[in-house]
Amino acid sequence: MPSKGGFFSPACITFSLAMLFELNLRTRSLNPCLEVVPGHSYRCMELNLTQIPSGIPNTTQILDLSFNPLKILHSNGFSAVFALRSLDLARCHLWKIEDRAFMGLNSLSVLILTGNPLQILGPRAFHSLPSLQRFVAVETNLFSLATLPIGHLTSLEELNLSHNHIGSLKLPGYFSNLVSLRHLSFQLNEISSISVGDLDPLASRDVMLVLSRNDLKHIERGALAGIRLRQLVLRGCFEDRAVMRSSLQNMSGLHIDSLLLGEYRDIDKVDFMDRTLLDVLCDLHLQELTVIEMYALGSGSTCSPCLNNISMVRVVHTNVREPFEFPSNSNISQLEFKNCALDAVPATILSALSKLRVLRITHTKYLRDFETYFKGLQHLETLDLSVNRLVTHLSWVGLLEGAPNLKHLNLSFNTEIRLNIECSGPGKLEYLDLQHTALATPGTVPSFFCLHRLIYLDISYTDTVVIAQGSFHGLHSLQVLKMAGNSFANNQLVDNFRNLTKLHFLDISNCQLSHISLSSLTSLRELRLLNVSHNKLLGLHPETYLHIPLLTTLDFHNNQLSALTEEDLKNLPAGLKYLDLSENLFDCSCNHAGFLRWAKNSSALLRNVQHMLCYSPPELKNVRVMDFVLASCGISITTVAVSVTVVLVLIVIAILCYKYYFYLYYGMVLFLRNRSSDEKETIYDAFVIFSSKDQEWVKQELQQPLEEELPYFRLCLFYRDFIPGVSIITNIIKEGFQSSRKVIAVVSDDFLESRWCNFELEVAQSWQLVESKASLIFVVLEGVDKAALNRKLGLFRYLRRNTFLNWKDRDLSRHVFLRQLRSALLEGKTWTEDELKLMLKSG
Repeated sequence: MPSKGGFFSPACITFSLAMLFELNLRTRSLNPCLEVVPGHSYRCMELNLTQIPSGIPNTTQILDLSFNPLKILHSNGFSAVFALRSLDLARCHLWKIEDRAFMGLNSLSVLILTGNPLQILGPRAFHSLPSLQRFVAVETNLFSLATLPIGHLTSLEELNLSHNHIGSLKLPGYFSNLVSLRHLSFQLNEISSISVGDLDPLASRDVMLVLSRNDLKHIERGALAGIRLRQLVLRGCFEDRAVMRSSLQNMSGLHIDSLLLGEYRDIDKVDFMDRTLLDVLCDLHLQELTVIEMYALGSGSTCSPCLNNISMVRVVHTNVREPFEFPSNSNISQLEFKNCALDAVPATILSALSKLRVLRITHTKYLRDFETYFKGLQHLETLDLSVNRLVTHLSWVGLLEGAPNLKHLNLSFNTEIRLNIECSGPGKLEYLDLQHTALATPGTVPSFFCLHRLIYLDISYTDTVVIAQGSFHGLHSLQVLKMAGNSFANNQLVDNFRNLTKLHFLDISNCQLSHISLSSLTSLRELRLLNVSHNKLLGLHPETYLHIPLLTTLDFHNNQLSALTEEDLKNLPAGLKYLDLSENLFDCSCNHAGFLRWAKNSSALLRNVQHMLCYSPPELKNVRVMDFVLASCGISITTVAVSVTVVLVLIVIAILCYKYYFYLYYGMVLFLRNRSSDEKETIYDAFVIFSSKDQEWVKQELQQPLEEELPYFRLCLFYRDFIPGVSIITNIIKEGFQSSRKVIAVVSDDFLESRWCNFELEVAQSWQLVESKASLIFVVLEGVDKAALNRKLGLFRYLRRNTFLNWKDRDLSRHVFLRQLRSALLEGKTWTEDELKLMLKSG
């Protein structure tokens, strides 16, 4: 085959391939890890490493070495990566850590040693870690705290020693030096008792202590006296209610902000929490109590007086059907029931909590009734009844009379709520969330007439049909209105928002709108954000913009806009900073040259320009608006006539070339290589060859994960990157092979039957041998005929420079496939300064 200086002999080609293969092997041996963010983050999981790869740059800040057989960490083993901030050594078979193993890691803040069978720790194993804040030693075969040499880690904030064999909570004296410690976990150890003096090093400290899933049999009286904890977690710790009662009773004197008691779904030693268990909490200085996974809670009984001084009570994942009867002198200000068995809002019982400020009853699948309202809750400000199955008529009079100072009401994600039209004077409600709850009356009557102080209203996806122009009367203070997923009469927006003069945020997306009248937004002079996406709008009348001068964000994507007129562009608000016109039906003809020129010059204003595609004329469909050639709109009639003639001649020649391309393409390839291969800049990571019938697969399985997820790659795709008006062969050579480092061939049955795909593949194979370009990457889809595959690909299946990947339609297979593909694309890749900045910013 001809080259610049003659012909390549088979021996020369074989020698070149061998040299390149050896070079690739050497490069891989230096750094086999996945470069997540160049120079910053590397993932080296499951690479069978026995030491740190020498190719990791010293600027690396995040390094994952988990699941490698390192076994021993030697002194100064990480001196080459001194900039590390996070180091993951989980399940590395580590049994020995020598003195000063982490020497030089002055910036390391996170160290993970989970799942290592540690046997020998040097007394200075963790020295030179002045910035360490999080130390995770879960499942590390640790038997005693005394053998853990961490007393010098004064910056340590979190120490997680879960799932070990620690049998005593006696804290060594060095814990007094851990002045920054805020989180201490001994979950799933072998601690059976707590004695006086065990926790003395934590005296007067604000620490979260987790003792869950230890089999606590005895807590010595006074063992926790004088200790102050931010939170104490005791889930699944007691074998029965008697042990739990005596243990809690012996904790008298403990100062604690939050106590969490309960079980796990697979552990039911203490089946329920009744008044006798709550009575023992009297001697605790407690601010918050959480009861979780308890099968009952003494339904219907009188509340223990020990709860009177607790300000916050949470009941989570229980089968409580009716809460305690609370005394009127209770100090509970926040009460939460989550995933319980309540079938109605217990308003009568809860009305006794005169100091209640926040009430949440959520994620309760049996809760349907809210017909009885509160009485005398003068301090209630927040009521959250979201994610239930409420079916009710909501009376503003009944609700606001019983809770006159209510400011936040959340009724979202329920079944159906009918809003009664009534008012007993202006309420103080400021935030109302009804999203994804079917509403029966808004849109036909002014259901919110009495909510004069309302600032935030969300009625998105509530099956609301706005018919009456006075639907939002009374909302004089409203600043945020979200009503996506609803509809308007005749699919038109008229004067529905006339009185919302203080509105700043309006979301009417996905409302099937086909028309917005001139007067519909005239009163919204303070509007900052308008979202009208996912509608059927042909455009916004230019006079509409004049009435919203403060608008900074306009989301108009996914409508039926063909272009903005000169008058539209002239009247755009001067303060507009964000304009999304993507996914519209753009007409990329010379009739709209002014708009197309404006779009090219407004990249700082427009968002998602990659999704601004031409819809017409047909020959430019799916071409990016930004790629439209404006020069084509200034051609004279004579030039057009001559061009048409030339084009016709070229078409005849193209037809002949297409018919006999197998006889012509070798000469074209070599000629173009000599003329421009040294001049063409490589701008793509890979040129993708595929059948047009596989285009959707390429978009979902290659384009989206490779171009939109770290690390970023840029693909050359014919439907997006080929230059309109240029011959296909020229596009393939110049925009495909000459501009790309690698070639990806998506092999399917349609690919093997396609004349053009076979042409591109043969050009790629010839280009690989002649130019010594990067290797081919074959992606073989499911169901491909193996006999046809072997017949078409032949010898090139067995060249080491080629990569063969099989794609299967399963989650795990997809993950493995993308990981292998990214690894192949990273070979030989260099990063520009702009790409590095973008990935660091995205990371």
